[in-house]
Amino acid sequence: MAEKKPRILQDSRDMVWSIIPLLLICLVIAGIAGSCAWGFGDAANEQKVPTFNSEAAFTADARSMPFPIREPAVPAEWQSNSGSTNTVGTSLASNVGWITENGTFVQLTQTAGPEVSLVPMLGGEGVMGTGTTEVAGTTWVTYDNPEGDRTVWVTDLGDVRIGLLGRGIDPPLATLAEAVQKAQPLPKP
Repeated sequence: MAEKKPRILQDSRDMVWSIIPLLLICLVIAGIAGSCAWGFGDAANEQKVPTFNSEAAFTADARSMPFPIREPAVPAEWQSNSGSTNTVGTSLASNVGWITENGTFVQLTQTAGPEVSLVPMLGGEGVMGTGTTEVAGTTWVTYDNPEGDRTVWVTDLGDVRIGLLGRGIDPPLATLAEAVQKAQPLPKP
């Protein structure tokens, strides 16, 4: 019969040698189950980007939001990767985001909430106004966050306030702005 170590001689090394095989088993199971994803590369377009059904999100938001929802025709190279609803001031907001062909992130937010609440929600607390820009006859108020890489554009289309968020180097907000302006509100069922 093998002699057991007295309890006084057992230490943390025994615990470490017991945990290492358990961790390896957990990693193997997680890898097989596909619940882990590793992305390599610096640019967003080199990462594994999740997909999101923006068409279904716009349709659902058009049914449930008290203001008109527009579904812009964005370039085919853009991949929809996120969507959510939240509140801006006392109004609901519809958010859909895309990764562009250059790896930048752009987001469309549609709300009836006030600009004073929309801008910090999109750009963060350090956001500052930088002026205006014209896109196809519509004036957009522009903002930047000097502490981050966030650019925000806001306009009022009368029946809805539109906020655009761009993250990364030179986000194509003018392309998204023009697509939103051309889009007609989706019908309510």
